[in-house]
Amino acid sequence: MNTPMAMESTRQKKVSRLIQKELADIFLKKGNEIVTGKMVSITRVRVSPDLSFAKVYISIFPSANKDASLHAIQDHTSRIRYDLGHKVRSQLRIVPEIAFYIDDSLDYIERIENLLKT
Repeated sequence: MNTPMAMESTRQKKVSRLIQKELADIFLKKGNEIVTGKMVSITRVRVSPDLSFAKVYISIFPSANKDASLHAIQDHTSRIRYDLGHKVRSQLRIVPEIAFYIDDSLDYIERIENLLKT
């Protein structure tokens, strides 16, 4: 049953939503300290079955220099996780390790729309 394609458990979904909500709040309040002049949105969070690791997918606007912004966020991961720990310490026993990835699905949608227009 533990196949990579197995559905997320209810607990995983709840933890994912909690982490997404709290990280969005952290980026809303402190995002400008991490990536100046950019708006960072948390588009999706995937949590491992043992709840020890979270993949956080982000969208960065404006999208110019996305890689530099991602590196800046990755450099601040430990601080972001620390802030997350303070927010969720009453709900979670262990704060998962977090890794940030660019969610390029919006860019993909835009490319498809542009292709369809031509």
